[in-house]
Amino acid sequence: MLLFVVVFVTFAFTSAVVQREPVVDSSYVAAVYEHSLILNPEPHVPLSRPAALQHLQRNLDIYEEQAAVASQQGAQILVFPEDGLQGFNFSRVSISGYLETIPDPQQESWNPCTEPGKHNNTEVLQRLSCMARRYNLYVVANMADLQPCPLKTEPSSSCPSDGHWQFNTNVVFRSDGLLVARYHKYNLYFEDAFDTPPQPEIITFDTPFAGKFGLITCFDILFHEPTVALVEKGVRQLIFPTAWMNQLPLLDTIQFQRAFSLGANVTLLAANIRSDQLIMTGSGIYTPFSATYHHAHKGDPEEGRLLVARVPVLDPLWVRQSKAIEKVVVRDEFISPTTTDSGYCDKESCIDSPHPETAPSVPPSSITFISPMMYDPFTFALLNETEGKVKVCNGTFCCYLQYQRFPQTSKTELYALGAFAGTHTVNGRYALQVCALVRCAGSDTTSCGQEVEEAETKMDFLLEGKFETKHVYPSILGSKMVLEEPEHLKIAADGTVSLKHSNMSSGLVTACLYGRMYHLDNE
Repeated sequence: MLLFVVVFVTFAFTSAVVQREPVVDSSYVAAVYEHSLILNPEPHVPLSRPAALQHLQRNLDIYEEQAAVASQQGAQILVFPEDGLQGFNFSRVSISGYLETIPDPQQESWNPCTEPGKHNNTEVLQRLSCMARRYNLYVVANMADLQPCPLKTEPSSSCPSDGHWQFNTNVVFRSDGLLVARYHKYNLYFEDAFDTPPQPEIITFDTPFAGKFGLITCFDILFHEPTVALVEKGVRQLIFPTAWMNQLPLLDTIQFQRAFSLGANVTLLAANIRSDQLIMTGSGIYTPFSATYHHAHKGDPEEGRLLVARVPVLDPLWVRQSKAIEKVVVRDEFISPTTTDSGYCDKESCIDSPHPETAPSVPPSSITFISPMMYDPFTFALLNETEGKVKVCNGTFCCYLQYQRFPQTSKTELYALGAFAGTHTVNGRYALQVCALVRCAGSDTTSCGQEVEEAETKMDFLLEGKFETKHVYPSILGSKMVLEEPEHLKIAADGTVSLKHSNMSSGLVTACLYGRMYHLDNE
């Protein structure tokens, strides 16, 4: 039996006076579903179309149940995860029974629910369309797409040898069932069944309740195209179906989802798969002001989880339009953490001189060591005192830490400050500059950089690095997968990024400034 859990975020509001004039709301209700999918036990064995449909419909039945619950809770948009209908580990041939040809909504208008006969072999599209229509929801789902080859814009020489394309694809349906967006995943992660599109697609869709959203999928979030390209075009609300395998201490799902939302100053609606065997869990609704998330723990029942939250609209154009309508109306408004002394600041208000407590004057720690973290050779320095300052450099890139430890027991936990600047080359290639304060897994230096889920030591700290990129993603991960909201985040004009935090609610596992050097990825 599936467990339906609904979580709402509570925001601070100013007092309000209700006027007669109708206004466009400056918030909306979003939902994401972490799906414990029904798998095909033999994904390498091709199925007939009827057999594949039978499997697909079992997962679609669960989607239907979740859509009903989300609708009852007032959701206006519902996001399902990557691979949530067919599952994983297919070959190019064995996935054939699951494929549907998805028309381009930029080229034609089609409502699969009301026009089921317009395209053949589109049972999944029809079911999703009717789901959106029945529950009055924008529905985002991920499925397998077959496209004829060559594409209109590509020469025949770029076609796969079997003469057609197979894409990992997000589809979006309007609340009346109309297909309004189709996005083909660009950055594949060991997906033998799918092709990389010839060109990255920058796909957005508009809604009447929150303006514009952009589409990305899983591994895309680590790369410039399409993710940062969307943000650079002004898209501040991203939809993120994912099938993410957790990798501590820097790339746990909720850790990086939150980090990206903060670093890019965007809303991220993230729906993941739940699979203990594949180490998959972690979904959330993140804005620059809030985080509503779920992360399963070892021993938890392997079941789905629905998250629902009211969040502010961030689309700049939509907000300007709504404010024009609101001219004579006093109404509820979200209070941004930028109006208080605590809470991180938006990038626009962060251009400032370095924090007066900054530690660049600290000499490099005399005893450093190299230890692998996430397959990269980090340079580490231990935190040997109850409080102090530490500096560690990897080449010319240096990280600084000012800290005070608060052990909760007599047990001594080992911590280290690590720095890395270079190109990550295992299971993907991308250039990094990273400052990370981590709890070591054991009592010796060889354990620093290994996976840790729990910690008892709380810490007040100021973590800082001078980055050669403006794309820096901050995270603070507490014991048992608790996200800590940074007390202060400062980005100086010279590239110095400072992350300050105190009064932790749980022991510190990782505090990280994860810089992406997109411009060096291909060097």
